[in-house]
Amino acid sequence: MQLSIDLSGREVLVTGSDFAARQAVRRFEAAGAVVSRLSTPQGAGQDGPLPERPFLVAAVDDGQPGWEALLDRCRTVGILVSAEPAAGPAGHITLVGGGPGSAELLTVAAVAALRDADVVFYDRLAPCQELPALTSAELVDVGKKPGHHKVSQSDIEKLMVESALAGNNVVRLKGGDPYVFGRGGEEVASCVAAGVPVRVISGVTSAISVPAAAGIPVTHREVSHMFTVVSGHAPLTEKEHTHLAGLGGTIVVLMGIGTLHQLAAGLRRAGMRADMPMAVVERGYRPGQRTTIADLGTIATAAAGCSNPAVLVIGDVVKVAEANRGTAGAAADLDRLAASLMEA
Repeated sequence: MQLSIDLSGREVLVTGSDFAARQAVRRFEAAGAVVSRLSTPQGAGQDGPLPERPFLVAAVDDGQPGWEALLDRCRTVGILVSAEPAAGPAGHITLVGGGPGSAELLTVAAVAALRDADVVFYDRLAPCQELPALTSAELVDVGKKPGHHKVSQSDIEKLMVESALAGNNVVRLKGGDPYVFGRGGEEVASCVAAGVPVRVISGVTSAISVPAAAGIPVTHREVSHMFTVVSGHAPLTEKEHTHLAGLGGTIVVLMGIGTLHQLAAGLRRAGMRADMPMAVVERGYRPGQRTTIADLGTIATAAAGCSNPAVLVIGDVVKVAEANRGTAGAAADLDRLAASLMEA
């Protein structure tokens, strides 16, 4: 069970060593509580005095023996006790996949990493609007937009490493999955080269989730038993067009609006039929989600008003989505419409 309590102006005692409790202190201060501290259990046992009566005791699991006697006494006199996790080891970096942009699709491990972070470097494709509710860490926007990089990739890696070497728990929050066109491998290599401990938390990739948001399965029995994921940032070569056209199955293109014309023309030259179904799904799982469906021969005209972030889907699975529009697809559209109206 999870309960939400308004802590504005409330007295909260955070118990636990300074290092283990530092993030819990920050979380409760960010919630508006008046925080006091008790770093060691000495003198707070069965015969010791109770601290000045707080509204809540946040008990950080710091591994020190002796806290339970104090907590039992607090419970006896009616003081609320909350169990809080200890802060993780300092000076490390966690690459977190943020999924397609909705906080609902963050993994449990991603939420825990954000909760324990001291600094979060995030970009626009991650669920950045919800970050203040997910973490009390310092938030640093290093977002990239097509044709404009606020912070270069090398500078992002430098900032991450410098922050970790200064003793911070660093989270690099990325859209989708860090290892699917997310340059996660480069960032891990930078951490390793600097001697900084690093781990990767996989995320829900937009290659699968965004088509699903539009009711499009990337595989479907007797329709497609494979799918290929392609980056749309740069035009493909003729050899790559030929290879894709001959593979069969479903083709998923991430961030492909800028190269849509070249892709459609190249696949046609490589022999893909002009009536191959194709969909452009914009802003998956976000307000304003929109799906444009045409075929390979007409998609360039049909999608003239589309923009990134978008996922392109090429293949007969698009027809499956159209056939299911009256059930799951329609329900999903209603859910997204309701969410958009609530945010308006």
